[in-house]
Amino acid sequence: MADTWPLNVDAKSPNDPVFVGTGELPSGRYPDRNFIGDLTHVGLLALKDAQMVPRHVDTILLIPNLHSAVDQADLIFSRMAEELGLIGHLKSSFMVHSGGSTSDNAVRLASGLIASGHARTVLVLQCERWGSADLNEMVTMLSKYGIPNEWEMPTGLQFNAIGALITRRYMHATQSSPEAMASVCVTLRKWAQLNPNAMYYGKPLTVEKVLSSKMVAEPLHALECPMLADGAVAFVMTSAENAKKRGLETTVRVAGSGGCVSHYSIGQEPDLAKLGWATAAKRAYEQSGWGPKDAQIAQIYDTYAAVTAAAVEGLEFCEPGEGARWFQSGAADPGGTLPCNTNGGMLSAGHTGVGGGTALLVEGVRQLLWRAPSQRQVTGVQRCIVGGTGGSYMDAQVLLLERTSKGGK
Repeated sequence: MADTWPLNVDAKSPNDPVFVGTGELPSGRYPDRNFIGDLTHVGLLALKDAQMVPRHVDTILLIPNLHSAVDQADLIFSRMAEELGLIGHLKSSFMVHSGGSTSDNAVRLASGLIASGHARTVLVLQCERWGSADLNEMVTMLSKYGIPNEWEMPTGLQFNAIGALITRRYMHATQSSPEAMASVCVTLRKWAQLNPNAMYYGKPLTVEKVLSSKMVAEPLHALECPMLADGAVAFVMTSAENAKKRGLETTVRVAGSGGCVSHYSIGQEPDLAKLGWATAAKRAYEQSGWGPKDAQIAQIYDTYAAVTAAAVEGLEFCEPGEGARWFQSGAADPGGTLPCNTNGGMLSAGHTGVGGGTALLVEGVRQLLWRAPSQRQVTGVQRCIVGGTGGSYMDAQVLLLERTSKGGK
């Protein structure tokens, strides 16, 4: 390992961007909640966690929703500046979008603004109302977005079919059994049982139950597909200097990041069993100076088990071809050698659209701040690997996060 832990890591420079707070609302179906109300609520929760109030924020960075173009327009036109009482005070309010990998890119953007001095404190907000949206409209959207109109849409391709194509190819290339694939879902459900905010909290899962659920897109069963959910998360980033001035001794910094945009059309991806994970990981590890053996937890995008299994191989958590069997071994379970998706992931906490990756990022930061509920807090965690991907798994994005604390507390 590059360092022994507990680490005594401090920020590298006064303008080093750091995470100082997170907020989250329960995921599921909540028709009585509303979009702007959830965004306001979760933003205030994140600021409270950071020991701040809205007036400490000078920049709002918005992660888009997929349920409503009207709600999207409200975000673009600075609705949240008004809701949080920041009209005339806020420097900037704007949106970044790259699908499921938006949270990774939002962190890079917020980090750049802080490091360059263009912002001091950035509030990143995300809310999705997928669980309460019109199901037919959402199915239509998932049959069109990111699928080439000229070549692939006429075949009837949609996102569960894309997941099935990746799964079939991955199973063939790695000789992974249906039981091994289903075990990924079971691992995530074990974590969801420790998370009251998870959509499937209180609903345990077995491999047998997964494989006996109805077939959706061969070889994917219903319980291997993510359920659309309402949800909201937020996080606060500021400069290390500002955190220090505010007496925040424990923060989280980005030690490295890497990415690989591998395709637009799924038909142009050269290897569905691998995607872009290995390239993204290599770039992140080279930048940070540490690698998979130095991390204690991981939060990896998980709309389908095969995407996550390919990711843990590319990230070098296990040998090539062993991703599904690595999950089957219990390595990512509570108490495992590398706990993975400790909030339950998108397959068990709920798929909140573009926010699914954001929820995983927020969980990683929460764990590193040692503020997760005791039943799922990984003891002494210092380093976390976060992986995101967007569109038809068009890219792989990796963030390496580490806890910074005076005296290694």
